[in-house]
Amino acid sequence: MQPDPHQISFVPVEPQHYPLLQKWLDEAHMRKWWGDPDTELGYIRAMVEGRDTTRPFLIALDGAPVGYIQYWFIGHHQNEQWIKDHPWLAELPSETVGVDLSIGCPEKLSKGIGSQALAAFVDALREQGHDTIIIDPDPCNGRAVRAYAKVGFRPVPHLHGRTGDVLIMQYHPDAHEFT
Repeated sequence: MQPDPHQISFVPVEPQHYPLLQKWLDEAHMRKWWGDPDTELGYIRAMVEGRDTTRPFLIALDGAPVGYIQYWFIGHHQNEQWIKDHPWLAELPSETVGVDLSIGCPEKLSKGIGSQALAAFVDALREQGHDTIIIDPDPCNGRAVRAYAKVGFRPVPHLHGRTGDVLIMQYHPDAHEFT
């Protein structure tokens, strides 16, 4: 059963959320795709403290936190340091935003929450004027790739095979499966 999208909301991450985020980042399903929990939480702290322009949020379902979502600005990463390691960044419009997300609660996996949350988040980004939105899952993360495809993300053909260990997918409103 799909969650009602009206039950999904986004709460800006604040310092009091760090213990919950640490718990989620320690979960095996998140460690597999996100990396070292302490390092990742350090990145989130930098965002909250304004040392990184990425915008972090909790995904809430019926008011209860169930996951994490963020958006970042491609233009802020189109510099020599980033492009050296990720040349594909130079091939996207500077106004592009990238999204990352994960369901933190293991018992909430595979229930359609991630797709519904991403669809609602993309709608909010588009309302803010962001037209070019990407997501970059590991191509081996079939669950994520399928969820993102449901929302309307499609692989960027000219970048296929040229982005290292990520699959660059771009949002296409005409491919959106949710109403």
